[in-house]
Amino acid sequence: MAQDKTVTVWANKGFYEAMDSSLRDVVKRFEKDTGNKVNLSFYSNEDLITRAVSAVAAGSPPDFSFGLTYDVRTTGKWAYEGKLADVSDVVGPMKDKFLPGTLETTYLFNEKVGKKAYYAVPIGQNILHTFYWRDMLEEAGFTQADIPTEWAEYWSFWCDKVQPALRKKGQRTYGIGLPYSVQASDTFFGLLTFLNAHNVQVVDEDGKLLLDDPKNRKGIELALADYSKVYEQKCTPPSSINWGDVDNNVNFNNRTTVMTPNATISIPASYLDAMNKQDATAEQKEIARKNYHENLVTAAFPKKPDGSVLPNLTSVKTGMVFADAKNIEGGKQFMEYLMRDENVTSYLESMLGVWYPVTKYGADRPFWTDGKDPHRAVARKMFEDGVVPFQFVYNWRFTIVNAENVWAQALARISQDNVSPAQATDEMIKRIQTIVEQP
Repeated sequence: MAQDKTVTVWANKGFYEAMDSSLRDVVKRFEKDTGNKVNLSFYSNEDLITRAVSAVAAGSPPDFSFGLTYDVRTTGKWAYEGKLADVSDVVGPMKDKFLPGTLETTYLFNEKVGKKAYYAVPIGQNILHTFYWRDMLEEAGFTQADIPTEWAEYWSFWCDKVQPALRKKGQRTYGIGLPYSVQASDTFFGLLTFLNAHNVQVVDEDGKLLLDDPKNRKGIELALADYSKVYEQKCTPPSSINWGDVDNNVNFNNRTTVMTPNATISIPASYLDAMNKQDATAEQKEIARKNYHENLVTAAFPKKPDGSVLPNLTSVKTGMVFADAKNIEGGKQFMEYLMRDENVTSYLESMLGVWYPVTKYGADRPFWTDGKDPHRAVARKMFEDGVVPFQFVYNWRFTIVNAENVWAQALARISQDNVSPAQATDEMIKRIQTIVEQP
């Protein structure tokens, strides 16, 4: 009987120790309030994915788990294959508490039962922001007011004005840090944002591909050309074709690049964390403070080429109970407990703003609304401007497209194999059709 009361939970290791401590505190309260024991394990992102995929295949998954990239890589696939427990009884009563655009990621089709249901719960979400060094921009002879808001002019500004100005001062600096590698999820997040800018609709809400539409095909070609141009103009470091997900952060923090997109506000949050470290020297804390409050700027993307506001592609982090779990009810009980306002909010706020809330309560907290933090204020405004889901929300096979990073492979064909954007578009469409339309 004691074993039946144990809930096995696998989670991503946090960006900061405060994140792991916050989750441990939730676990302690859960154990005290329910009498159940929790076996909590933390894993790095790639280790968690590898372990979870193997455990699900072997029929021995944890009872509850959540991770950074489950949504884009596995959640839809597992739901389709019947590997996840239906948690509609948990999510249903709390539906009204969630922000628009979040529950869609967890309302998924199960092929075994032939219908949709809630097979996961949203925990946090993130979108792609841009970041730049204000002091480097000023050293180049420009101010924030000089940054264009038009699409083509925006990218040209960093490559054709900022980079040359800094090079004249003897700095081996690049205007932009843009990921191009197949191994980086940042690459497809970035390219899909460019597709959104060119009004490309890859799939409809019923999961049907729309790539045969000439407008969509042309939009893909334009997006590939725009994205590839930065590398072709030598405006991003040559190593960006081999970057992992952390390398655009590293190059930006090293000031090798002036501006970079990133899928969370983890870059400024790292300086906020450094400001508050007890073992940091006064000098280290002052450098971190100055970077956070004065030098580093979080900003939205420019307007789309047609002049309208670019909707933000949101990645909703999912937690799930597995169909083959030993303690499904315990997993559901922990899911419900974690999603109580006081628990999920304290967990998300311990991330220093890296993930935005999925609940109205969390988004309306002073942590996000008091306007005192320059980076969180921008992130909140971007979410309020509107979000759109990834394609896998409507067709789970796009998790395969993302895992294979078909998007980045098309960029590699242009930047490394010197094929035209038109040819790369045709090859990419053909590969996506092969994956998505397979029996």
